[in-house]
Amino acid sequence: MDTLTTGTLAVPGARLYYEVRGAGPPLLLITGGNSDAAVFEGLAAALAARFRVVGYDPRGISRSVLEGPPVEQRVEVHADDAFRLLERLFPAGEPVLVFGSCLGALVGLELVSRHPGRVRAVVAHEPPALGLLPDAEEHHALVDDVLRTFHREGVASALHRLSALFGGRPAPALPEERDNSAFFLTHVMRPATRFVPDSAALAAVADRVTMAGGHDSRTYVIHRPAVALAHRLGHRPALFPGGHAGYAGQPGAFAERLVEVFAARPAGGGADRGGAGGPGAPACVS
Repeated sequence: MDTLTTGTLAVPGARLYYEVRGAGPPLLLITGGNSDAAVFEGLAAALAARFRVVGYDPRGISRSVLEGPPVEQRVEVHADDAFRLLERLFPAGEPVLVFGSCLGALVGLELVSRHPGRVRAVVAHEPPALGLLPDAEEHHALVDDVLRTFHREGVASALHRLSALFGGRPAPALPEERDNSAFFLTHVMRPATRFVPDSAALAAVADRVTMAGGHDSRTYVIHRPAVALAHRLGHRPALFPGGHAGYAGQPGAFAERLVEVFAARPAGGGADRGGAGGPGAPACVS
């Protein structure tokens, strides 16, 4: 039986659209890039037999409308939004599991850093923290060129240029409520790729953090920050089915892997040091 319910939450400067389905321990899914909650539909359906799954459209994306003119989308503000959503849905303060991908991974990391009491464990899948890489300036220059390309030639040319971070492959067609590409390129892409998680703050909660990436994207630039941050936290990144958006392409297998990774963590946390994390840190090249 479909248990989907929807709602909205007023936050400073926006109104968030959210969805809740299933029953069990709470699990928050955080999207990235230009995606909305629809991208997690298959994954959420697969997880709903075990968890009370919460998904939402980030501010400025699809059904989460901004109040006022659009501005650069800061990771810290998105983390505040996620915290407020948890306060609305779980007012007793029950710690939640969190899965975030791309920008959503950065939001999840910021959330556990700032509100550790609200997060039982977080799996951060391929965060675009390019500043963690030794060749960060090269990749930041690419992102700046993507933005210039967008203003000069439009969305399609800009996304084609951005594909260099994803092995040169075109972005797959993903489920979405509406196309947010222009908003992503203008207001999300640059601040997201320049955000660097606070390693010291994360070290204090390292037992709750699993860095992760796609098996098929492990040679892409976008995979490398997860490896770098995993090494800083003293564990190996967990590999998941598919590539950067494996949760959409292989939702059933991805859900099984996510359940496995969460279940493998000791009570109260515990870094993934090779068991659930796969055979070791993959070699990544740009």
